[in-house]
Amino acid sequence: MEMYEAGTSTRTDVALCYMSDRVDRELLTTIQNKLEESKSQDLKMSQQSLAEALFQRKWYNPFPKYKFTERPDTACACLMEGKVIILTDTSPSALILPTSIFDMIEEANDYYFPPITGIYLKISRVLISLLTVFMVPLFLLFMQNPAWIPEIFRFVLIEDTVNIPLIFQILILELAIDGLRLAALNTPSMLSTPLSVIAGIVMGEFSVESGWFNSEIMLYMAFVSIANYTQPNFELGYALKFMRLLLLILTAIFNLPGFLTGCLIVVLCITFNKTLSGHSYLNVKLN
Repeated sequence: MEMYEAGTSTRTDVALCYMSDRVDRELLTTIQNKLEESKSQDLKMSQQSLAEALFQRKWYNPFPKYKFTERPDTACACLMEGKVIILTDTSPSALILPTSIFDMIEEANDYYFPPITGIYLKISRVLISLLTVFMVPLFLLFMQNPAWIPEIFRFVLIEDTVNIPLIFQILILELAIDGLRLAALNTPSMLSTPLSVIAGIVMGEFSVESGWFNSEIMLYMAFVSIANYTQPNFELGYALKFMRLLLLILTAIFNLPGFLTGCLIVVLCITFNKTLSGHSYLNVKLN
């Protein structure tokens, strides 16, 4: 463990933790140098401020390059794997470096179940993540080209009158769902659950009856909204949301070429994203 101090005014204590016989020496040297350089930077929001000060991300790639945890067992397991842990005074979270997309999807509770159960949960989480990104854009693509739908799947077609274009319905619901989440954060804990249920039922039913939204759109967006909570990493959940929005907009404007272009952008954002140790973002084993 190495101790540092960040900020001439805040003088925040920062602890750098690693196992000397397992850590990536090149990555460790890089982090040590950056911590030395950050001594003059005041940390206003502790852990997140330190992460942004140490590692500047490209604004156009939303996929996170570091992971936070408040669990001691997770931090210890990462140390055993050769990762680096950064602890910041006044912050309850540990910053884990480096991390791949598989580390982001991984949940510590999976290891407290029998192996077959843990594997099933990991596979389910990956499949649900893919559905949250591609399901609604695919639905929009097929609604724009109903002749492409096989006869056996014709039941997915919207039979009711579409008063508002589907893309605008989806974008409005995306914004409304985030609004409900923000409202839930500021609602007293005793009222959050009943108010959420009432808001979901009343707003969902009356929005369909009034003609603002079609029931099929409400169904798919409800699934996406709930499925986002399967992600243990908050930043990854929003990265997938931004990719979904990109796919939706490109599909609505350019139809099939737009959907394929969006899929290519998603793949490129993941493939060419590098961890802080310089490895591929798709690497299962970083060291």
